[in-house]
Parts: sequence; C-alpha cells; structure tokens
Amino acid sequence: MQTIQEILKYVKGIKPREYQEKIFRAAAEKNTLVILPTGLGKTLVALLLVIDRLKKFPQEKIVFLAPTRPLAEQHLNYFKKYLPELFGQLELFTGKTPAEKRQELWQNADIIFSTPQCISNDLKNSLYGLEDVSLLVEDECHRCIKNYSYTYVAQAYKNQANHPRILGLTASPGHEKKNIEQICMNLNIEAVEVRTRESPDVKPYLQELNFNVIKLDFPEEFANIRELIKTPLLRKIDELKNRNLLFGPANKITLLECQKRIMKSIASGNKHFNLLLGASACAQALKLQHALELLETQTLFSLDLYIQDLLKQAEANKSKAVQNLVKQSEFIQARTRVKNLISKNIEHPKLAVLKELVSGELKESKKMKILVFAQFRDTLLRICKELNLIKGISARVFVGQAKKGEGKNETGLSQKEQQELIKEFSQGKINVLCASSIGEEGLDIPEVNAVIFYEPVPSAIRKIQRAGRTARLSKGKLIILLTQKTRDESHHWAAFHKEKKMYKVLEVLKNDLNKVNQELKKEKEQKNLEQF
Repeated sequence: MQTIQEILKYVKGIKPREYQEKIFRAAAEKNTLVILPTGLGKTLVALLLVIDRLKKFPQEKIVFLAPTRPLAEQHLNYFKKYLPELFGQLELFTGKTPAEKRQELWQNADIIFSTPQCISNDLKNSLYGLEDVSLLVEDECHRCIKNYSYTYVAQAYKNQANHPRILGLTASPGHEKKNIEQICMNLNIEAVEVRTRESPDVKPYLQELNFNVIKLDFPEEFANIRELIKTPLLRKIDELKNRNLLFGPANKITLLECQKRIMKSIASGNKHFNLLLGASACAQALKLQHALELLETQTLFSLDLYIQDLLKQAEANKSKAVQNLVKQSEFIQARTRVKNLISKNIEHPKLAVLKELVSGELKESKKMKILVFAQFRDTLLRICKELNLIKGISARVFVGQAKKGEGKNETGLSQKEQQELIKEFSQGKINVLCASSIGEEGLDIPEVNAVIFYEPVPSAIRKIQRAGRTARLSKGKLIILLTQKTRDESHHWAAFHKEKKMYKVLEVLKNDLNKVNQELKKEKEQKNLEQF
C-alpha cells in the first residue's frame, strides 16, 4: 500500500477527511464493504484506492460499477475533476456504446466506469476478461444479491482476476442479516467499515440536523371513507382465507405473495374454480388495499384519479375483478364522498402543512433549496402544482423514466431530463424538487436546506438515503409528515427498528470478520516461525 502522502500527490483540489483516510487504509488491505451515509464521500475513498491499485499494478485496470448510466457518468466526471489529466485513460461504458467499440476501448482504458449490465453482457459474449483488473468497485452494492448483474460480474471477477481487490459502497445494506451476509459472500468481503452521522470521526465534519416528526390527525370524513373501503376489503380477505389461499395477517406484501402463488398455479394448468375465484378476490383486495393507502397517506386527488382509472378499466371490460369491485355499494358510496370533499376543496391535511413548511423556509432564506419525497407520481404532481401557487416557489417533479405502457400522459423523465433538472436545482432556477425514489439513490443532488418526507417509508435503506440529502455543508432539517392512526405510524416505526437492527447486525459481522482475520494472521505467523 502506498502511503497517504504518496497517494495525495495524484489528487488535485480535494483533501480526504480523517475517517476517509481510515477507511481507505482498511480497503487497501482487504476486500471491504463501506457503509457511509449519502454525501459523506464514499467516492473519494474509491478514488484513493484506485490510485493505490494503479500505482501497485500499473499494467492493470480498474472497473467501477454503478447501477445507472447517469450515476456511472457522475463518477467518471468526479474522477476527471480530481485526477490529473494524464494520470490514466478513463472510459464510460453504456448500452449506447456498440459492443465492438467497448471491446476496442477496453484494450487501452485504465479506469472503466460502467453499469453492471454492460460488463456482464460483454463477459458473457467473451469480448474481454477480467484477468488484468486489479480493483472492482461496486457502488450501491446493496443491490448485489440474487441474480442481478452485479453478482455475475463479482463472481466472474473472483474467478478470473490475477490481483483481485473488491470495494463495495452503500449508504445502507438493509437490515436483514441474511441479505447482508449474502452481499459479503458475493463480494468476498473481508472487512466492514461502518460510519453514521454520530461516529466520533465523522461528527466534526457535519452540520447540525434538526429532525422533526409532525403528527397530524386523520380527518373524520376521511375515516368514514376508510370504513367504506375496508368493508369489502375484509370480505375479500375472509374469502381468500376460507378458500385456504391466504394464511396469517393480510397486508400488501402477503396479498401480493398470495396473488403470485395463485397465478403460478393457474399458469401451470390448474384451472380449478377455487383458484379462479380466489384470483378475482385477491385482485380486488389489492386494489382496495391500494385505495386505502392513497386515502390514508397521500392525497384525495390521487385517490380520485385511481378511482377514475378503475371505472375506465371496468367500462373497457379489461378485468372481471374490477367490474365486480366498482359495482359494490360501499365502493360507490366511497367514490361519491371523495367527489364531495374534492368539490369543497378539502384535501389531505398533509398538503396544507407542507405548504406552510415550504413558505416558512422561503421566509428564512430566499436561496433555500428543498427536497420533498413522496411515494406516488400523482401525489408529486399535486404537491408540485400546489407549491407553485406560492410566490417565490419554483417547484418541479423529479421522477424516473416512464414505464412501458404509461401512454401519452406519462410523467416520466429521461435520464438527460433528470440531469438537466438537477443542474437547474443546483443553479437555483428551481428551489423545490418533488422527488420519487429516484431522488434517494446515488444521483449528485446538491446540498438542500430541508428534506421533507410526505409519508414515512418502511425501508431503512430508503430512509437513510433520503435523510442523507441534507445537513452536510450547512445546517439542515429533516421533517417527516405522519398521519396518526394510519399506516404512516407503522411505516415510521418499521424503518426506525430496521435501522437499529442493521447497525447491530453490521457490528456483529465486523467483529466476526476481525476474529477470522486475527486467526489467519496467527496461522501465518506460526507458519513463518516454523519455516524459520
């Protein structure tokens, strides 16, 4: 390993922090999983390690993987910014680059930035091998499970590389012990480096984070509509249980699993009436479950749009289940009540609170930047429209690419449009980004004054990624809107407990790996003594 002073000779315009140096030293010695909150400089750790490996093995290459093309490009630009121009040949591999061209570029490249799909496809087509790759970096490595391309490339690298070294980077690997162990196994991890905002060597570099959960009452009118939707939902759940198709508690996840089992049986040729009727009951239950989620946690606007869509599906005879659903008296009553509330300009109380929060931030600073996260696109559209009514606010919706079949009214953004929006947000032309999950992971969104969760998320990974968007360079606020006596409460506490569990699992794993490394060290010393 080169000393940090030798490494820094090749870095221009940036100096690593104490914790980044410590993590680099560990990663230089062993395959390392690095867990560091968003915005705390995982890429600089990778940059230091890249220099170290290229100096140690000057004839070999580096492969830096990121899950999307914009993120791979972002890493490329980061390296171009902080590495001297003549340090090495940097190349970006994407699906837009023809395979033959990638094969040609591979020969002369020193550092390749790519999506895992590109490298995976090229390896399967024998365009090149990984023998002369001295470092594999996998960003957002919590994705390195199951049969994802990340896993395939990691396996090929372990089998082929002459001088293997692996660096896994993530803000959160999730809370499930088996998943974390799977990631470590797939990447041959020998050491784990974990830091949080509270870590002693990280804390001095961070700004104050003001965290606030705003609890709101669920309006009585909304609760009445909820009862109307719940009645047919409970009927369908009972039906599934009576048909021995659903066991235990009924929620979105168990209903989706139930539907998957039923459809798999039907697809394999089992057309028994119990399964066919169960499929219809399950489809209706899932639609009612979704309507409840929109009512409790989103906006009446998004619920109304969803109801309209169901009516259109029924009219077009697209689904027998939907036709049966929209005819039910409770559904008709719920639909009427939603329309009545909308006609009186009544909305979910979160919307008014959100507008107050954004207006308050604007009064504090004309240069404020706010990131509002919400789960569904229709909610984001509604939020954006309402915020743009406030003088001084320029809000835009920031979502992923449109899904196939969304049609003319889709709200998706191409990767180029996403990058343009981030640029405008960075320049201050836009001061509020209303973002879906696309804003959580990886993309270089500038420092923001406040991050607002329109609804709590039950995922520890997503919560950590969202929260990491503020309080890095200046004071920040993290605000979660929580409607009491709704699924918001269970989602909030689920993420809280999962995050606690994640750090406990990582601590145990880190200690276990340390014990293994100490034993290996002792064995090595013993062998040396015996030889002596």
